[in-house]
Amino acid sequence: MPRTTGSHSDITGPRIQAAATKLFAREGYAAVSMRRIASEVGVQAGALYNYTPDKQSLLFGLMHDHMLALLAAVPRDTGPDPVARLERFVAFHIRFHHDRPDAVFIAYMELRNLSEQNFAVIEGLRRQYEDLLEDILRDGIAQGHVETADTKITTLAVIAMLTGVSTWFRESGRLSLEDITARYWELVSGAVGARVSAPV
Repeated sequence: MPRTTGSHSDITGPRIQAAATKLFAREGYAAVSMRRIASEVGVQAGALYNYTPDKQSLLFGLMHDHMLALLAAVPRDTGPDPVARLERFVAFHIRFHHDRPDAVFIAYMELRNLSEQNFAVIEGLRRQYEDLLEDILRDGIAQGHVETADTKITTLAVIAMLTGVSTWFRESGRLSLEDITARYWELVSGAVGARVSAPV
């Protein structure tokens, strides 16, 4: 007896997540129905509910996975030179987000569509990441290598600036990603009055 659409053994959660990521990034969460996601995967809409209870849970899962991956990948850098740590953070953030443009777009642009409870969870994970950068800035200030009046505002501004690279950078442009990273490090180091005390 032939299988019905949606019953294929190779239809898995990751395929549904990949389709949802692409559609949410291109068309927006509000405009994408579960039926549209099912069509993209090539299954009946009912098959999606074997993997997620609803669209809100699917959106939350994508954001949650993205934040966990970010927190797992970021260097837990405790070296003695805060300026070197800051430079490594800048390079990491640009590369990580460059490799995941759709996930980044969703993580920032679709926060408003999370339920209050789900928003609180994602916001908590975002704060964990922000705290890593703010700790570097505080260490820099304590050692006299960084100058900034408000570490929280500076943290948010730096992250927003670095994340923006993923929205406009193109490999075919006149500068490589390594060139862009170097330019952005100049901007960040200048903005916080960073004074290098040791080589990276």
